Amino acid sequence: MKEYQTITEISGPLVHVETDEPIGYDEIVEIETGDGQTRRGQVLDTASGHVAIQVFEGTEGIDTDSSVRFLGETMKMPVTEDLLGRVLDGSGNPIDSGPDIVPDERRDIVGAAINPYSREYPEDFIQTGVSAIDGMNTLVRGQKLPIFSGSGLPHNDLALQIARQASVPEEEGEGGDDEDTEFAVIFGAMGITAEEANEFMDDFERTGALERSVVFMNLADDPAVERTVTPRLALTTAEYLAFDKGYHVLVILTDMTNYCEALRQIGAAREEVPGRRGYPGYMYTDLAQLYERAGRVKGQEGSITQIPILTMPSDDITHPIPDLTGYITEGQILVDRGLNSQGIQPPIDPLPSLSRLMDDGIGEGLTRGDHGGVSDQLYAAYAEGEDLRDLVNIVGREALSERDNNYLDFAEEFEEQFVQQGYDTSRDIDETLDIGWDLLSMLPKPELNRIDEENIEEHYREDVEAEVAAD
Repeated sequence: MKEYQTITEISGPLVHVETDEPIGYDEIVEIETGDGQTRRGQVLDTASGHVAIQVFEGTEGIDTDSSVRFLGETMKMPVTEDLLGRVLDGSGNPIDSGPDIVPDERRDIVGAAINPYSREYPEDFIQTGVSAIDGMNTLVRGQKLPIFSGSGLPHNDLALQIARQASVPEEEGEGGDDEDTEFAVIFGAMGITAEEANEFMDDFERTGALERSVVFMNLADDPAVERTVTPRLALTTAEYLAFDKGYHVLVILTDMTNYCEALRQIGAAREEVPGRRGYPGYMYTDLAQLYERAGRVKGQEGSITQIPILTMPSDDITHPIPDLTGYITEGQILVDRGLNSQGIQPPIDPLPSLSRLMDDGIGEGLTRGDHGGVSDQLYAAYAEGEDLRDLVNIVGREALSERDNNYLDFAEEFEEQFVQQGYDTSRDIDETLDIGWDLLSMLPKPELNRIDEENIEEHYREDVEAEVAAD
């Protein structure tokens, strides 16, 4: 371990050092300041005779007389099953009152995407307890399904609800995993306020969800550089629990927008040529390195499912962050500002939402045989009702036919009964589908052209259609 006192420049979170030997990329560094404090950093760029270091705790107090030590290893996460129930900061250090962590091993946080040859196709249902997700945008084990939100919208409440309620159904169909396989949640928060952190912890402790969770907290006043490390620490922990200990792990990362802002800040400090809207040109690759660490591995019981959450700047879904995230992941859940203003909780808009792997995770033996048809019919009916709302603004409701008025009533009831459920209510898939049938029974049978006849005969409620006709 060689020590240098050759700092040439300090720029934002970066320290530039002259060296006389090769230094490895991502190598961990200790910087000792003049007042005896030690700061940790990571090699961000290395060239002949020059190294750029990103400092995790900030560069305040570091000057050209500070000592730099290269430790000869990359950053590692101490992993153990005892991490469940613990709260860590954005650098992986415990910040709760628990005992010292005695790790089984220390793992490199720069993981790799799962080898495509070793991947097992995601096709098992994860129940979140949220009807708009389970019924119409089903989450599948091993999938990466982001939540697209906007500033001021309650995506944190939705994240906590999913973390609290998510479970693997006890009864598995043919090809399912052992029902004794345990379920764990890794919650990685990046750039959140102290108030949000307190809300998260109060909810985890109040509901008991902390017992099966590992929480990583990077606050808004923590160094931005730390935000680039937090999701990698979370995913390294998830990989250990999933593929070494056999857990089904749900990883929730919020807010990926803060993560990308940290990338932009570091890129600006390095004087890189910016890409779209000032973000680094390599942001797609960087995000893919995180998202592609989700999945299932052949021969392994465990799995990693990801729900990244991001706030779209100015609610712009074409912004580089949601745009690139949409390319890499398998769909999106969209939190809608209009539904939120109506008091709908959670305000998920099913129409622009999508789960590309849904068809592989539903059906007989996984959820229910009528699931696919009910979902398709709900989509079609709600979409027609939404279109008719625009028409009503022009011609008035009195100008519409009885059929059109039925669809308008359906759209209103769909939002009030199916999407609306509150943040403290968990619905199993049977309850979700039964509510769907109650709503579809508002429409005449001939309108249900996306559902098999036998399912209509079994679940359609004649009394609901009669009530609508009477009204």
